[in-house]
Amino acid sequence: MDLLAIVRIAMRALARNKLRSSLTMLGIIIGVGAVIAMVGVGQGAQEQVQQQIAAMGSNMLFVGAGTVTRGGMHMGWGATKSLVYDDMQAMLRECPAVKAAAPGSTSSAQVVFGNDNWATRLNGTEPQYFDIRTWPFQEGTSFTQNDVEMAANVAVIGETVRKNLFGATDPLGETIRVNNLPFKVVGVLVPKGTSAAMGDDQDDIILIPITTLQKKISGQNWLRWIMVSAASRQSSYAAQQQITSLLRDRHRIRTGQDDDFFVRNLADMADLADQAGRVMTLLLASIASVSLIVGGIGIMNIMLVSVTERTREIGVRMAIGATEGDVQRQFLIEAVVLSLIGGAIGIMFGTGASYLITQTLGWAVLISPTAIITAVVFSMAVGIFFGFYPARKAARLDPIDALRYE
Repeated sequence: MDLLAIVRIAMRALARNKLRSSLTMLGIIIGVGAVIAMVGVGQGAQEQVQQQIAAMGSNMLFVGAGTVTRGGMHMGWGATKSLVYDDMQAMLRECPAVKAAAPGSTSSAQVVFGNDNWATRLNGTEPQYFDIRTWPFQEGTSFTQNDVEMAANVAVIGETVRKNLFGATDPLGETIRVNNLPFKVVGVLVPKGTSAAMGDDQDDIILIPITTLQKKISGQNWLRWIMVSAASRQSSYAAQQQITSLLRDRHRIRTGQDDDFFVRNLADMADLADQAGRVMTLLLASIASVSLIVGGIGIMNIMLVSVTERTREIGVRMAIGATEGDVQRQFLIEAVVLSLIGGAIGIMFGTGASYLITQTLGWAVLISPTAIITAVVFSMAVGIFFGFYPARKAARLDPIDALRYE
């Protein structure tokens, strides 16, 4: 008997008991739909975190001033004064894996425009900072290197600062007062949102030339941090090692002594987030797969009932020449057809559930073809696995006993 004929017979047999077949497929439908939706939620969350990390900068490393202990108290990062501008210049000269670097120092500021004021973070840096952070402008431009050399009073503001100070007013060219010093707004940054690493608002910031911050506001001649861009993500690990060795040598730190700085690699953060996302996706898929197993058990139960109900039919088929293989294939294909139809409906159910999750909860859901293919293959495997025993039982019936069965 050819395969197409067996499939037709299987479809007719399933159509005779539409309600029972539908209820049997329900477990597979729910299982496949749950797998697709849960994997979509996991992959969507994973992709969202990766995008947030990527938004922080391109192949970026964060070199920060380290901590010191005073009177038994750890002062926290940025307390040392050993990280200086010459360290950044040395990185660019002596670290082959370093592509670009921008110095930085941080202060707090009370900013005033007209009758409005806002407390925010004030960063001093250089123009290449915006390229390293891959941070474009929605209005205006960056301050220039000439502004840095002249310690000019110019500022680039984040979206949060713009909203709170200016509202609907165009901020370009306007003068704001930062700690009672006048600054001309030359640019407004594109919103980046919340930082994936620290959870703070990246847009609540004002950036000015590093020399302006050091000479007119903080009075410091050392750096709190240096943003470094490696040539590639792979070379960021080499850059991390090169920077560490260089700074230990420049700061005369002996073997066994603690560093007076630290180096953070965003590639490490991205890899860690990727691993966590994979584990979460696998966990969600495993939980959802339980529904598929339950659905498979339902198929096996129904197929066993079907074998019992159709014992005389099996006996007749074997009496007129059907082999054990023919009978086994017939019942096995019925189980697979149940699984595949249920899987097809489950795909639509899972896609619809994913869309509903996105619309109602606002979660990022990513439906990948791999998840769909895996769910379909898994449903077929469930049909074969749980349909094998009933099919084998039907094939091993004695034809004479089967014909006598009432």
